[in-house]
Amino acid sequence: MKKILSFFREHYLLIYKYFLFTVTVLILLSFFPKNLKFKYEFQKGKPWQHEDLIAPFDFAILKSDAEIKVEKKEILKNLHPYFKYIKDTSDQNKNKLIKNFNLKWDEKYPNKDSNNYLKNLNREVCVSIYDTILSKGIIEVHKTIENKPDDYNINILKNNVAEKKELKDLFTIHSANIYIQKVLKEHDNIDVTLLTRLLTNCIIQNVKYDENLTLKAKQAALNKISLSHGMIQKGEKIISKGDIISNNKFQILYSLKKDYENQIGNSSDYHLILTGQIILVLIIITVFILFLLFFRKDIFYSNKKLILILFTIILTVFMTKITVKYNPSLIYLVPICLVPIVIRSFFDTNLALFVTIITIVLIGLIVPNSFEFIFLQLITGIVTILSIVKLQNRSQFFLTSVLIFLSYSLIYTALSLIQQGNFEDIKYINYGLFAISSILTLFSYPLIFLYEKLFGFITDVTLMELSDSNSKLLRQLSMKAPGTFQHSLQVSNLAEEAIYKIGGNSLLIRTGALYHDIGKMDMPMYFIENQSSGTNPHDDHTYAESAKIIISHVIKGIEMAKKYKLPEKIIDFIRTHHGTRKVEYFYTLQKKYFPDEPINEDDFSYNGLLPFSKETAILMMADSVEAASRSIKEPDEQKINDLVDNIIDKQIQEKQFINSDITFKDITKVKNVFKKRLLNIHHIRIEYPE
Repeated sequence: MKKILSFFREHYLLIYKYFLFTVTVLILLSFFPKNLKFKYEFQKGKPWQHEDLIAPFDFAILKSDAEIKVEKKEILKNLHPYFKYIKDTSDQNKNKLIKNFNLKWDEKYPNKDSNNYLKNLNREVCVSIYDTILSKGIIEVHKTIENKPDDYNINILKNNVAEKKELKDLFTIHSANIYIQKVLKEHDNIDVTLLTRLLTNCIIQNVKYDENLTLKAKQAALNKISLSHGMIQKGEKIISKGDIISNNKFQILYSLKKDYENQIGNSSDYHLILTGQIILVLIIITVFILFLLFFRKDIFYSNKKLILILFTIILTVFMTKITVKYNPSLIYLVPICLVPIVIRSFFDTNLALFVTIITIVLIGLIVPNSFEFIFLQLITGIVTILSIVKLQNRSQFFLTSVLIFLSYSLIYTALSLIQQGNFEDIKYINYGLFAISSILTLFSYPLIFLYEKLFGFITDVTLMELSDSNSKLLRQLSMKAPGTFQHSLQVSNLAEEAIYKIGGNSLLIRTGALYHDIGKMDMPMYFIENQSSGTNPHDDHTYAESAKIIISHVIKGIEMAKKYKLPEKIIDFIRTHHGTRKVEYFYTLQKKYFPDEPINEDDFSYNGLLPFSKETAILMMADSVEAASRSIKEPDEQKINDLVDNIIDKQIQEKQFINSDITFKDITKVKNVFKKRLLNIHHIRIEYPE
């Protein structure tokens, strides 16, 4: 048991990586369909490059999408809407009409005895006209019958029986009013004015559009459409090698592919399918691991970087899987180009290209028409990477989005023309999907921000924004502590040139150098580079107090950086730029003027962290060298050389670089850069030998 625990302690990092890649493989496998894939690739308009194909079983020839679309259109064109006759409302209104007639007649003709005959006559005529109109039906004016001819047929459901009627056999409110006027004029002894007003106010639309019944009829008609036409018998030759794949042949091959995957997939050995998928995914992931081991060991040994890359791949494959499962026609909606944008933002273009290829190949095992999809996504992915080779600001993402749309559209158009040979069969809806996918790539902006927060990484875009001297914090530094700001600029130039020479992140060290002394804004006059009045506030303090004030700028800087939410990698430069060294100036004065007093060295020592990378180590060197070079009187080449050597050698003696991955060879190169740069700053010409 102890041996096992000891093994885990010694190899836990390697075990963790095995676990990470195993989980990735298992997740990816869960996205893959568990049926066989048709082994032949084919495209419309191209020759059949495989052996002669014989039908392995009987199968129906599926209709093309265009054929089904035409049939649906024809069926819907000949489908007549359904209306419903509402008798209850008609009867209620009839009773209301009789009641209103009696009331209005008695009001107008109060002598009941002398007008009884006329009253009955008028009432009978009024009710007769009402019955005639409502029994024939007053149709609701609906958009389904607008601008239709009089002989247009509709279905009317009356007493649960549907019958066809032409529009001319029904009244509208307008035609009913005309009919009322016409009939009333044909009768004698009729109060036309009274009856017209009563009938006009009482007639209603009693033939209403029935949307539910119409939709059911439409769906029933569409369900009757046959999805196939004709059959291919087992043993029948489908296509010979070299034959051009015409529209008809393409549809037969497509039908065979669909039937093959359904029939064979359902009856095949699930374990064999899974075994094949495991082998493919393992090969892909192994190639990815080997690439990292050969070319990017820093990423392979960084768990955070690995998780970021693998999570991005899994997320993209997952989005594609969901889209294919629910609607394969929307496959071009998936923003695959998020992968190269995100990976390039955190790493380099080579890694972005390789991860993009890995992702597209994995997706190619899921999507239909994999060759077309892989070709389209690969070329567009390369264009995406080329558009962000020099990623300097987030506005570039908008240009990249436009280039993605143009690439998708041009490549798709070219592939469609090769396959179809005309513009008519191109699915123009795909251009809309390309546009939406291109717009979705703009979500890389918040996604990158989220990754920065989750994984603690900084992109070049963020560093470019932070290193802008007009940013809020640097602007404050230049106003409150102008000398410190100029010092920071000089340090950033020295450090950037040095890291470029030995290899490292020049943008990171430049940004870190600009912010490393922001803590001096708290008490700028206590630092000599900001003293322009000739007075030194340290004269009013003991050496220990002065040292404490100087040391405090590190803590103040960290607090200020966190307040302004600077990334941790930038704060690391503030923490480490003095390491655990002493405030030499006040420490030396304390020993010189108070030799008999015991010295608490902690009062004169920084309690920061030691530099732990090339960038933080070089910043410590550049900061010390630049500050010390200002104190040289009558600088010459020898003085500068001695200054650089003495300062950096002393830092080495104090073991300030034991945690950083910098070599003596690197340090020698850095010294030479500093010497050359300081000679240029102080305008000293090198004396050439006679």
